Amino acid sequence: MEVLDIKQRTIKNEVSLSGVGLHTGNKVKLTFKPAPENHGFAFVRMDLVGNPIIEAKAEYVVDTRRGTNLEKNGVSINTSEHVLAAIVGAGIHNIIIELDGAEPPIMDGSSKFFVETLEKAGIVEQNAYVQEYIVKEIISFKDPGTGSEIIIMPSDKYEITAMVDFGTKVLGTQNATLNDISEFKSEIANARTFSFLHEIEMLLDSNLIKGGDLNNAIVYVDKKLSEETMAKLRSAFKKDSVKVKPNGILDNLTLHWPNEAARHKLLDVMGDLALVGVPIRGKVIANKPGHSINTQFAKKLSKIIKLEKRNKIPFFDLSQPPLMDVEKIMKILPHRPPFLFIDRILELSDTHVVGMKNVTMNETFFAGHFPGKPVMPGVLQVEAMAQCGGVLILSTVPDPENYLTFFMKIENVKFKRMVLPGDTLIFRAELVSPIRRGICHMQAFGYANNKLVVEALLMAQIARKK
Repeated sequence: MEVLDIKQRTIKNEVSLSGVGLHTGNKVKLTFKPAPENHGFAFVRMDLVGNPIIEAKAEYVVDTRRGTNLEKNGVSINTSEHVLAAIVGAGIHNIIIELDGAEPPIMDGSSKFFVETLEKAGIVEQNAYVQEYIVKEIISFKDPGTGSEIIIMPSDKYEITAMVDFGTKVLGTQNATLNDISEFKSEIANARTFSFLHEIEMLLDSNLIKGGDLNNAIVYVDKKLSEETMAKLRSAFKKDSVKVKPNGILDNLTLHWPNEAARHKLLDVMGDLALVGVPIRGKVIANKPGHSINTQFAKKLSKIIKLEKRNKIPFFDLSQPPLMDVEKIMKILPHRPPFLFIDRILELSDTHVVGMKNVTMNETFFAGHFPGKPVMPGVLQVEAMAQCGGVLILSTVPDPENYLTFFMKIENVKFKRMVLPGDTLIFRAELVSPIRRGICHMQAFGYANNKLVVEALLMAQIARKK
């Protein structure tokens, strides 16, 4: 994860749209609402007691047979992909999606109406910085059963290529590429969902796609139309007649592009990969994508990102002069021995700091923690991380010697391994949001022996000495 010099974005105003769910046929209202910094994407079921929240995360995917369906604590969101693709395509990082049903409205089977609705709401910058996952090596996932494969490789931007091959005469090999996220609205958002006739028959026989019509799904006719099938289609789509056009699709619908099917598959890839939970910088190549492999790849990528974030060990040549030695640190921090737990500052920017602590047997706390088994107290590890962050926050004022730092909040503290005499602790703290009114909110990690030993989300404030 890299903190960019780019601000997070949400929508300015609450905005709604209504339609019917593709599979339920029920009318549903969807409302987009602004969300706070670092919130991400989350669905809210307004029709259920307590308005349960289902975050848009890959870990909640439970079914991909007819769309990407999420479930948390027994509460479901179905066919989430078109909404999520629109949000990513609009460059939004934080948003709340309220629904009075389990399924977003299908609209015309694309992301078009969601994009237009988000634009009506207006998009505004927030104060927090964007944290982006930058792909540094090729990551791949393959389904041996279907031959589907997704890879992501390093790139200087987020781009996607989708390649589809259904092995049918009516819909052969198609490719689609999104070269830049800014092209999503014009090149991808209008691509509608599609299905083959044999799939439509199966869904109709199962009493599904109650909200389908010839305006929200492209139907490719891959088999001969019997009179029985024609009758089913006329009834389902409420049409007096149903015919096949020369290009092999049902009538009353004109393709936006010859490769609209591939473009919609690309749209689905973008929506499903939104479940990774963070913006991605890399080139995705999806061969025969589908919701199953898309979401399996999203789960794999999520795990890799989580592990890399926790195990991002700073490496420095400790034989080189530090950015700040202990004397310079004491000119910034108000702490003094035996309660000064930072020996060196190795790196410092506007958004992060890296510091070092040599743990020796001479530490006063080892006398009582514990006799015969010296272990550095976890609370002092957190204090050391906070002091490291204190250098970051106090470096923003011209007279740091006139300020004191105070803890405001500590969250998500985890201790992974014991810290013992002889260990060298390396701390890295990154801003979660810009420093405002002397308040610093940061994610901090501590490492020893090339392993993560402690992590915490910290908030501190500086105050002028009276």
